[in-house]
Amino acid sequence: MAYVDMLRTFVRVYELGSMSAAARDLRVSAAVSSSRISDLEKSLGVRLFNRTTRSLRATAHGELFYKGAIKILDTIREVEGGIAEITAQPKGTLFISAPLALGKRLVAPLIPAFKLEYPDINVRLRLSDRKVDIAQEGLDAAFVLGPLPDSDMRVRAIHEFERVLAASPGYIKSHGMPASGDDIVSRAHKCLLLRYPGATEFYWNLIVDGEIRGFHPDGSLESDDGDVLTAWALAGCGIVNKTRYDIAAHLDAGTLVEVASATPPTPQPFSCLYPHKRLQDPKVKLFVDHVIKGVRAEIERVAASTSSGKI
Repeated sequence: MAYVDMLRTFVRVYELGSMSAAARDLRVSAAVSSSRISDLEKSLGVRLFNRTTRSLRATAHGELFYKGAIKILDTIREVEGGIAEITAQPKGTLFISAPLALGKRLVAPLIPAFKLEYPDINVRLRLSDRKVDIAQEGLDAAFVLGPLPDSDMRVRAIHEFERVLAASPGYIKSHGMPASGDDIVSRAHKCLLLRYPGATEFYWNLIVDGEIRGFHPDGSLESDDGDVLTAWALAGCGIVNKTRYDIAAHLDAGTLVEVASATPPTPQPFSCLYPHKRLQDPKVKLFVDHVIKGVRAEIERVAASTSSGKI
């Protein structure tokens, strides 16, 4: 397995562009990561990376070797998956990502039961509201909230969440009740904005007379954590754009009130994406099926408990 470990380390160093980042991803020390690359280069008799104190880039040999290494590791995964399917003992590690709030509330609570049923499968769950690159980050599956970019990934639709604009009663008392997106913009309402590194969309898509329009709200408070935005909204800091599911309890309690209901935000699909090549890995299918079933059941439960009956 030593050579396979070298290949896996090489692939992650190549994809992440950093020896230390690859080491963290693989949960080994930077020294181990560096040693594996050095041993691999000695075995091949070529240099795979050009290293300086500030950068690391693949050589021409490294570019060529990466293509072959990916094929080898994919073949190993397929063979291991086939054996696991025959023996009914799936094992290995799954790398999964999910949006922060929905990941905490919907995905993470389902993992203990999955682990209990499949004790030999390890799950590494990464929660973030930023957009992830499944291939670049070596993910087996990603749960995604929002429109999906064109890609060759396999998509499993889970649910389409309603979104609402909401603010606290205190904010509405001080700043007035906006009737529409135009009111929000023209009256310079304070809006709480989701921002994260690499974000490209700095607007709210609202439905106006049956058509989608982009609005550029004003706001001096922003965060890359949706839960922080909810807390700020509860504190009377401004208007937040959230899924109805995420703030259903606050809407029912009256601590948040829906605003600009004439121009609601566009719904957001919740989906699971995974590479087609992962279809051959039984543990990926087992995990995705388990989570999707559990998420749908939880959404139905929460919807039934709300005054609106909608999520």
